[in-house]
Amino acid sequence: MLVTGVVSFYLVAALAVCCEWNKWVLNATSTPLFFLLVQLVIAVVLFGISDFARLLPDRLTLDLEICKGLTLMVILNVVGLSFSNYTLKYVDASFYQVARGLVLPLTVGTSFIVLKSRPSLLILLSCFIVTIGFFIGVFLDGVPLSPVGIAFGVASSAITAIHSVVIKRSLEIVDGSALLLAWYTNLLSALVLVPLVIIVGEGPEIVKLLFNIDELLYPEGSMTPLTTFLWGSLIAGSLGFLMSIASFLSIKVTSPITHMISSAVRGVAGSFLGMWFFQDVITSGRATSIATILSGSIYYTWIKHQESQPRAPQRNSTGGGSYERLQMNDIESGTSKASKPE
Repeated sequence: MLVTGVVSFYLVAALAVCCEWNKWVLNATSTPLFFLLVQLVIAVVLFGISDFARLLPDRLTLDLEICKGLTLMVILNVVGLSFSNYTLKYVDASFYQVARGLVLPLTVGTSFIVLKSRPSLLILLSCFIVTIGFFIGVFLDGVPLSPVGIAFGVASSAITAIHSVVIKRSLEIVDGSALLLAWYTNLLSALVLVPLVIIVGEGPEIVKLLFNIDELLYPEGSMTPLTTFLWGSLIAGSLGFLMSIASFLSIKVTSPITHMISSAVRGVAGSFLGMWFFQDVITSGRATSIATILSGSIYYTWIKHQESQPRAPQRNSTGGGSYERLQMNDIESGTSKASKPE
């Protein structure tokens, strides 16, 4: 019941903060990293207000040792979010999740390498289905696609896969508090982005945006880039505050790959929202790609459910009894409860 509740909360929060808000702003501006920075600052401010009002179950802290311990996770978070914004800038909102369709296979591979979680053949089959869906979308879409956007999508998928595994380990640094991890991640990511925005050369575009230099180029009564940026940042930043908590809770309570499945399902819904908001054209190739990726993800979920079920006791070769295979930590702790795989 707890897992179901957390996954549901994550999906609702994710759909509320869907990529359409970001795409709306990125269509009107040329400052994807500055947009990301403002969102993170808004989230940090909301964390501070919530802590001051005692609305959070855990009190927020600022410990230098914790900051050092979360260095890798913060770097991955900044790079992953930046690549995601660049992906969204160069591709249609409805194609965004296709461009990031390799998240599941890459996460399974990362879990195998880092966590030594050996996937079954059926799990590998589900990953193969998802991979086929990705290539269908890339090569059979029928609409000209941006190679740069696809490259950013694949890179973003790889970073997301590594990030989901690192989060699981980073929770130990904050004593298992998903809330504190979300707080430190938003705060430190914002600090890292400040010099990064200048390094990548967004300074002139930021000046042009803040001083509304292009205001006269837009019809009277329409929203200027600055107005779009401010409203989009406020909405996305506020919802991102909820999303960051939901994301870390999802990984804490579930497994990294289950969290990625939730992301995949959210992404498919986001593709159809993109068609609705921006009148994106969903070709037969794109629809087939989305359907294939979703089918592979659902198949994976079903396989994981089957594998998580307790195995029936096996009888020995003489038929004179049965036994259960125990994990070593069960033997050491003196328990006889068969463990369930994650």
